[in-house]
Amino acid sequence: MRIDVVGRNFEITEAIRQHAENKAQKLTKFYDGVQAVRVTIAKHDHHHKGPFDVELVIDVEKHEDFIVHVKLEDVYFAIDEAVQKGSRQLTDFKEKLKDGKR
Repeated sequence: MRIDVVGRNFEITEAIRQHAENKAQKLTKFYDGVQAVRVTIAKHDHHHKGPFDVELVIDVEKHEDFIVHVKLEDVYFAIDEAVQKGSRQLTDFKEKLKDGKR
């Protein structure tokens, strides 16, 4: 599985990259068909304070991409929240696949 961590108007440090990659690795346990994950972290204002926009795009086979948007003050909490929302989407999709075959 490929994991890309991209920063928009924001420099991605190694600690943030490792945190995002470790969290994104856990998405495969919710659905095996995950092919790639792209985490985009954006900071629209150039001040030290202000919210971070985290977009998580989960590319799965035989379905359109799952997209999650989170806006929080702390970048680590925003990544955690985005992965949690993505895992819920994958779980719901997997349940729908199971129910559809019955």
